[in-house]
Amino acid sequence: MPCRSRNSGIRGGIGVAPVRHAVEAAAAAGVRRIVQLSSINVLGDPMPAMGRWHHERERLVRASSIPATFLRPGGFMTNALEWIPTLREDGYVLNPIGPGRHAPIDPADIAAVAAAVLTGDGHAGREYTLTGAEVLTVPEQVEILAGTLGRTITVREVATADEAVRARFPGGAPEVLAAAIVEGFAVMRKDTVGLRTDTVEQLIGRPPRSFAEWCARNADAFRIG
Repeated sequence: MPCRSRNSGIRGGIGVAPVRHAVEAAAAAGVRRIVQLSSINVLGDPMPAMGRWHHERERLVRASSIPATFLRPGGFMTNALEWIPTLREDGYVLNPIGPGRHAPIDPADIAAVAAAVLTGDGHAGREYTLTGAEVLTVPEQVEILAGTLGRTITVREVATADEAVRARFPGGAPEVLAAAIVEGFAVMRKDTVGLRTDTVEQLIGRPPRSFAEWCARNADAFRIG
């Protein structure tokens, strides 16, 4: 097994240059293994903008001489923290994906997978699609959170594309990112089945944490006052 100090995790923002620089620095430092945090969006057909950015980052890592593993998680459970502004001020959550379903994953489970594949053998060149165990709509997630908090929470459908962006970024977003967010929500709205995998359990030997467990651990973040 490579020395742990010579292993690395890489993720990126909107652009690809930071990943290019990180790969160059990793090669110069003698890093022997990379685990890259990519996205489930690279599986889209056609591939949305979010997927294309991640796909290009994957290409840059593959082009290096460093063995790499690619993690492609779906939506994070922590995205629910974006509900806090409207929840605290007006008592409701915006729903930008309507009847769409997805299987949100706890970032702690992504971290556990990353640690396992970064320090274990047999993962070089592999691609892992990671999801939680439950396929949920936004209203179903909100119902779980409301039960944890012991209060009623209203769910309201977004009315405009701008409101959809503000559901994710209350302060607004750059034009290119805003367009990608609207596109991504449209794709999610159409998916009323939702993709779920058992890859997390296969890699770390236990099922992924439930959304209810995540809510219980993070309930204080949503409390008013």
